[in-house]
Amino acid sequence: MRIATPGHAAFAAVMIALGILGLAKGDFTPIWAGVPKGFPAREALAYLCAFVSLLAGLGLLWRRTAVVAAGLLLIYLLAWLLLVRVAHIFVAPAATDTWWACGETAVMAAAAWVLYVWFSSDRGGSRPSFGVGDSGPRIARALYGLGLIPFGMAHFTYLKETVVLVPDWLPWHVAWAYFTGAALIVAGVAVLTDVYARLAATLSALEMGLFTVLVWIPIVLAGATAFQWHEFVDSCALTAAAWVVAESYRGVPWFAVRARASSASSSSEPRPAARRT
Repeated sequence: MRIATPGHAAFAAVMIALGILGLAKGDFTPIWAGVPKGFPAREALAYLCAFVSLLAGLGLLWRRTAVVAAGLLLIYLLAWLLLVRVAHIFVAPAATDTWWACGETAVMAAAAWVLYVWFSSDRGGSRPSFGVGDSGPRIARALYGLGLIPFGMAHFTYLKETVVLVPDWLPWHVAWAYFTGAALIVAGVAVLTDVYARLAATLSALEMGLFTVLVWIPIVLAGATAFQWHEFVDSCALTAAAWVVAESYRGVPWFAVRARASSASSSSEPRPAARRT
């Protein structure tokens, strides 16, 4: 077994859980939702998504299969982004849900891309050339930054729904809804422009994690509806993905401005934290 970082372990565990959940339900799980009801072979596609999630999650935990699993997941997520998520933009270009869904898949693809870069570096001479080196982390981080912006915008377009989710023990619920939405947008822009990108990626991952812990876990413990369970699982997946992307900045100064060229390759593979058995 090979665990590169805590984020890697969390992401693999989430993918395994999504796979098991999908096989148990026989339907699409969070991350893979969005296929129209009348789509041909819809049930078969749902099972395929579950198998991809499960096999990729398991493969990510083993050194010999990690790069293949990360590559498979990356290709599948990019295909899903283009064929399912982006396709909805032409149907409902003004809908917040459309852009949120694109952001969701972009963030998951970003994490898969980071892992692909990490594990590709172990292959030595047989290392694949596509999407690795300095270009891999740059593209992955760009996907992540783009994904954060619709997350933040949703806090404004769904202000009433967001305010309701703020824990009762916190004051100024509306202010928190505005603040957290703005923070995600600012973080996305910071990652895209590479201005304080490590700080932005880390804080955005922390925000998602806190949202999962402070909002969704209490709701689940109190007896969640099917929709709330969906949102909880979705939040867990996005938190794990954000964690992986934040870890890709290790070695980059916290307040670095446009430091990609000098740091992308050196920080992309977390060798000191690797544990192999």
